[in-house]
Amino acid sequence: MDDDGVIDRAQPRVLWINGRMTHVLALAERRLGRTDCASGVDHGLEALAHLFRDAKHGGWFNAVDWDGRVATPGKGAYAHSFVILASASALAAGHEAALPILRDALDVSTRYFWDGTHQMIVDDWDTAFTNLDNYRGVNSNMHTVEAYLAAAEALEAGDAATAAMLRQRALAICDRVVNRESRANGWRMPEHFDTNWQPNLDYNRATPADQFRPYGATIGHGFEWARLCLQVQAAVPEHPAWLADCALALFSQSQADGWDVDGAPGFVYTIDWDGTPVVHERMHWVLCEAIGAAVAIQKDGLRDTNSQQDAWWAFADKYFIDHERGSWHHELDRRNQPSSKVWQGKPDIYHAIQAALASL
Repeated sequence: MDDDGVIDRAQPRVLWINGRMTHVLALAERRLGRTDCASGVDHGLEALAHLFRDAKHGGWFNAVDWDGRVATPGKGAYAHSFVILASASALAAGHEAALPILRDALDVSTRYFWDGTHQMIVDDWDTAFTNLDNYRGVNSNMHTVEAYLAAAEALEAGDAATAAMLRQRALAICDRVVNRESRANGWRMPEHFDTNWQPNLDYNRATPADQFRPYGATIGHGFEWARLCLQVQAAVPEHPAWLADCALALFSQSQADGWDVDGAPGFVYTIDWDGTPVVHERMHWVLCEAIGAAVAIQKDGLRDTNSQQDAWWAFADKYFIDHERGSWHHELDRRNQPSSKVWQGKPDIYHAIQAALASL
């Protein structure tokens, strides 16, 4: 949607947005008792079953245009993670039509995206799943961890073995990304890697404001991984002690590096490896993930974060929430005025509703 909440038909229909919004509606139905959202969940599942599904090669197209033609070639792990998340959340909300989609998505994830040697997710294939790109990244792995945990919860009653396997995969990903790579880099998380999972700290230095692969450390991802570490801890019965330690370290470093560091309140988008802000724009999703992590840290008894939660919700209410036109501004400039340097319009409410639900 654009800034006024109107569908922007200059943009194609995007798989990750379809997945996120199906998940959001399923959360509203399940957590808030919003039965009026059930039809939206069904609509999202129908799109996953047919509109985005590649009947020839398997998997799902990244985007389709308004005539139903493929708009973005290739198959990406990032977008596929939201197929898993959407179908898992829909199944948990009682939509049985989600089960075959979830099974299919997990099969595609295992067959094409799971790298058993490195215990990580690879990123981008061509449309036919014949050529794999050399890039390896943390973003797709982060959202796959979230998706695997949701799928494990949804499948637990009927398929405990698969649920346990997915949780162990999530733990393995966290071990490399957080316990090894982030710890070794002073809790400023490397985001970009080569095929052997060696970090490339200079990746996208020339284009630092990339939507999905920005240069440097991404403040919001530090918070997001902190929350995920605690979710993995809760999901894995025999969990290692480093999960809680890493969660608190990531939270602390991200707050110190990102909040109120450039002369105005708010979280900067990215920093250099010495902690210098690179992209000063404030993203709504970064604030939301900070809130979600603060709630998780508080609930686990690791630290009292009430003051941070109050301050960050007050900031959201003052600057990000669009009280005139609805939803949230997705981006603010360094003076906290609406901006569109990185993100345009109001694509989805995935981060915002998860922060709100965490705070209930």
